[in-house]
Amino acid sequence: MGPLAGTKVIEMKGIGPGPYAGMLLADMGAEVIVVERSRKPSPTGLPSEHDAFSRGKKSIALNLKTEAGVEVLLKLIESADILFEGYRPGVAERLGFGPDICLARNPKLVYGRMTGWGQTGPLAHTAGHDINYIALSGALSAIGERDKPVPPLNLVGDFGGGSLFLVMGILAALNHAQRTGQGDVVDVAISDCTASLMTMMHTCDALGQWTTERQSNLLDGGMHFYNVYETADEKFISVGAIEPQFYALLMEKAELDPAIFADQFDTAKMPAMKQKMQEIFKTKTRDEWCEIMEDSDVCFAPVLDYKEAPEHPHNQARNTFMDINGVTQPSPVPRFQTNNLSVPDAPHAEGVDTESVLTDLGFSDGEIEALQKRGALAD
Repeated sequence: MGPLAGTKVIEMKGIGPGPYAGMLLADMGAEVIVVERSRKPSPTGLPSEHDAFSRGKKSIALNLKTEAGVEVLLKLIESADILFEGYRPGVAERLGFGPDICLARNPKLVYGRMTGWGQTGPLAHTAGHDINYIALSGALSAIGERDKPVPPLNLVGDFGGGSLFLVMGILAALNHAQRTGQGDVVDVAISDCTASLMTMMHTCDALGQWTTERQSNLLDGGMHFYNVYETADEKFISVGAIEPQFYALLMEKAELDPAIFADQFDTAKMPAMKQKMQEIFKTKTRDEWCEIMEDSDVCFAPVLDYKEAPEHPHNQARNTFMDINGVTQPSPVPRFQTNNLSVPDAPHAEGVDTESVLTDLGFSDGEIEALQKRGALAD
């Protein structure tokens, strides 16, 4: 079930943004086969059978340091629509399954490559992590307290600039391949794509509506009406009353003094208005403010931690979260009117589907045994 049913994806096992991209494709109904390096969990990673990123996927273990193991991979690629990997530039070529080789075997293949710095450029071959990629893109500098930037988890780079752009890129290339019969290679650099996420800030800067000083702008905590406030029980609430009608409702619900708050965008009064808002929201608990402001157009929500979020009535009504094997996790999104998404299969252990996938490819029991003896199948 799902709009990608019938699409076959080969995911070269990586960390973080790669597995998440594969999960998104599997959630949409694609058959995702993860190529593991071993049948044992990585000592630095979560075992696949306990990893939400592995839900809905099949798992095979190949020894890609052997010619026979690479040949099995290429056999898989012949019938695949998409392959993606997250190696440093040149690694896949050295192992024997770079884009040229794969496209020679399957001209319609979409070959996705996701790295931090991209396939070219002075930094292409150097190591890095999310924090470095978003630093170079201009995003990290814009996020945080006035005195220093604060890493926004790895949501902006790895998953926003990485996984989501990889999925968009390979699906765009897949659409082209299905129309023309011509595959493509998709170069996803997290640093490039995170820079793209900053488009609005560049536009606002050109209009004189944004500065490089943190907590001085409309959406970065600089405004009293778009901010986070602590409550009496040391929890937090969020307010985003930008439009005049929503701001008027905020003033009414929070009983804000018009003598202080009437001029919403008076930057000279902004520090005083923020200070007064802090004092006001400290007078009641988070739940008390929810009683006053939820279900209205104030543009309000309680700040929930990831354990509280599944319990909120709105999230429960929409089944935003689900449970698989005792692990609470977000449900597949987005939703479709005609292509219903099924509940994903529980994550599979590393390499557990090796023999069944090879059998589906046409390998006999004897051939699979021979591959094992040749070291093509990883232990």
